[in-house]
Amino acid sequence: MKSSCWVFIIAFIIAIDVYGLSSSLVNSQADSCSSNLNLNGSVSFDTSSLRCLPVWDGQGFILRYSQTASNIWSFVLSAPDTNSYIAIGFSTNGAMVGSSAVVGWVDPSNVGTVKQYHLGGTSPSLVSPDQGSLQFVSGSTAIVSQSSRLYMAFQLQTNQPESRLLYSVGQGGVLPSAPNFALSEHQAKVSTTINYGTGQSASGGSPYGRLRRSHGVLNMLGWGILMIIGAMVARYLKEKDPIWFYFHISIQSFGFLLGVVGVICGFVLNDRLNANVTAHKGLGIFILVLGCLQVMAFLARPNKMSKWRKYWNWYHHNVGRILFIFAVANIFYGIHLGGEGHGWSVGYGVVLAVLFISTFVLEVRIWIRK
Repeated sequence: MKSSCWVFIIAFIIAIDVYGLSSSLVNSQADSCSSNLNLNGSVSFDTSSLRCLPVWDGQGFILRYSQTASNIWSFVLSAPDTNSYIAIGFSTNGAMVGSSAVVGWVDPSNVGTVKQYHLGGTSPSLVSPDQGSLQFVSGSTAIVSQSSRLYMAFQLQTNQPESRLLYSVGQGGVLPSAPNFALSEHQAKVSTTINYGTGQSASGGSPYGRLRRSHGVLNMLGWGILMIIGAMVARYLKEKDPIWFYFHISIQSFGFLLGVVGVICGFVLNDRLNANVTAHKGLGIFILVLGCLQVMAFLARPNKMSKWRKYWNWYHHNVGRILFIFAVANIFYGIHLGGEGHGWSVGYGVVLAVLFISTFVLEVRIWIRK
């Protein structure tokens, strides 16, 4: 593996990671459950007796609610005003796809808007405004900006709201607008559960969390780490013939098996979540096909003395390089889609950095010898 190829891979990785990297500092001291809620008559229903609980400390989200009639529930969601939308979703299983969300924002002219969205998929085109299963009490929706915080109020007609709640905050300065009110991708999100009787809220975790982690870890280890290490063995341990060959085959075979199982986990996860991850899925299938071609190439490997051997080497090396590039890119893209946070991206990036530095040192060693 030539060092120029590795430079291209690392540059590609950094571009993806930096593009997806964002952080925010949240000041939630302007509102707390110990403070009195005063919305100055901006809300049509009584907010003085609402139960209050912090629901997302990382973003300063506070939820107030109460059952005001047998089939009417009142809600006020408070969050820092970062010139973005805030949202609360009601889900049957904790998944975003298939849920209904209440989304609100205040534009630069101080006009507030609250809308219901049906989350039909993960792409913005599948998030439909003014659709969903929630039934609002007429005239109950409102959102105001006060003391650098947003207060979104609404009432639902239901005997019991869903206990799996989703919260999200949009990207700063990106607000839905007429005529289609398309909702841009959120900056951050969290899934929680709530017990309306006791007033306790806890992180709900991701649906099918174990399957998600298995899919990510297996693909990361198989396609994104072991395959690269196997290629390094083939390039830098050639003088240890034939040990290098057996090491190379063993590592690549193990990485391929882990990758195949990871892809299978991905298909199962996609079927259960019914998520719209067409690009990620397509890249995964492409990577799997490249891996299968490498296995077939090994089985059809010509003798060293054959005139076809140089063409086989060219094919084998370049298909492997293409596989590495797309595998690394798709791993970072999958971390982004899964909303696993920057820890996974940073951790995998550190592993790649170690591999890159090792490759650079070994390349220099080869150059010095020549």
